[in-house]
Amino acid sequence: MISFLDLRSINSQFAEEINGAFQRVIDSGWYLLGKELDVFEKKYADYIGSKYCIGVANGLDALRLIFRAYIEMGVMREGDEIIVPANTYIASILAITENNLKPVLVEPDINTYNIDPLLIEEKISNRTRGIMIVHLYGQNAMHPEIQRIVDRYNLKLIEDNAQAQGCFYGKNRTGSIGNAAGHSFYPGKNLGALGDAGAVTTSDDELAKLVRTIANYGSNKKYINDFKGLNSRLDEIQAAVLSIKLNRLDVDNQNRRKIASLYVDNIKNHDISIPKLFSSDKLVDDLSHVWHLFVIRCLEIDRLQQYLIDNGIQTLIHYPIPPHKQKAYKEWNNLSYPITEKIHMEVLSLPISQVITDLEAHKIIDCLNAF
Repeated sequence: MISFLDLRSINSQFAEEINGAFQRVIDSGWYLLGKELDVFEKKYADYIGSKYCIGVANGLDALRLIFRAYIEMGVMREGDEIIVPANTYIASILAITENNLKPVLVEPDINTYNIDPLLIEEKISNRTRGIMIVHLYGQNAMHPEIQRIVDRYNLKLIEDNAQAQGCFYGKNRTGSIGNAAGHSFYPGKNLGALGDAGAVTTSDDELAKLVRTIANYGSNKKYINDFKGLNSRLDEIQAAVLSIKLNRLDVDNQNRRKIASLYVDNIKNHDISIPKLFSSDKLVDDLSHVWHLFVIRCLEIDRLQQYLIDNGIQTLIHYPIPPHKQKAYKEWNNLSYPITEKIHMEVLSLPISQVITDLEAHKIIDCLNAF
C-alpha cells in the first residue's frame, strides 16, 4: 500500500537530531517559554522574512489571536467584516466568527482553488476591515489586484499560511506579505511538529506584543493580567523539533515539486483534471507552490477513490463539505456558491511528500491513466 502520508518515514530522517533535542529539553528542566522557543522564533521569523514570530499552540489559535489583537488595538470591532475564500478549511472562518467578526465569503478561481481576486471588490462594504487570503494546498494566493484593493480601502491583509510554509510571492515568502499571518505546524504539514503547534508572524510591533500577551493568559508580567487572555503556547519540545526540521524545509519542498512535476507531465486521462502550471515554464522551478497537497478533480470521485484503494493507493478528500454547508454554520446552509460546491464534490488528494519515490509516483500515474 502506498500511504497518503508516511509520517514515520519523514520523521525517521531526523531521528538522531530529534532524540538529541528531546534529551536536551528534558535535561534543561525548562519546558515552556525557554531557549528552544527563542531559537525557533528567531529562525522562523528570519526564514519567513518578518520581524517577529510568536509560537502558539496551533494554527487556529494563530489566526484567532491576530483578530483578537486587532480588536484590542481598536483596528476592528465586533460586527466588522472580513473577506475570506468560500472554499477554505473551516478553521479560517472559525477564527473570524470566534471574535464576533463577520465572514464575507468569496468564490475561488476554479483553476487555482484560491480566492478569485476579481470577485473581491464587489463584496467590499463600509464595514469591511480586512481580507484573509488562504494559500490553499500550498499555492500562493496573493495577487496584484488584492494589493490594489487593500491599499484603496485601507484594509488589513491577513494570511492563512497553514499549508504554505516556504512558498513565495515574487521575491517574498508567504507569511511576510500581509500585515500578519497564521501558521500551522500540524504533523502532516510541510513543516510539521510532533503534535499541535502554530505561530503568528508579523512586522507590526504593537500587534506582535499583543498576540504574545493575549496568548499568555493576557499577561506580559507574571500574575499581572491586562487582558482576558488564553493559554496558547508552543512548548519547548515542539520548538526544538521544528528548528531541526526547518533546516531541511526548502530541500523537502523541492522534492515535493519534483513529484508534482511527474504527476502534471504524465497523468493523461480526460476524466481527471490536474493542477495547472503557474508562473514558470517548468513546474519544478515554480516557487509559488510548495505542494502541501496535490489535488485532482474527477466527476466520479467515489469510484476513483475506491479504484485507487483496490490498487494499493491511499488518497484523501480535502475537503468533502464546504464551510457554508456545515451544521456549524447552519444559517448559511441555503446559500449557493457553485464553484466552491463543484470543487468540494470533485476533489481528491494524491499521495505527495518528500519521501514518495519516483517508482511510487509512476505506479500512481499508471493507475490514474488506466482509470
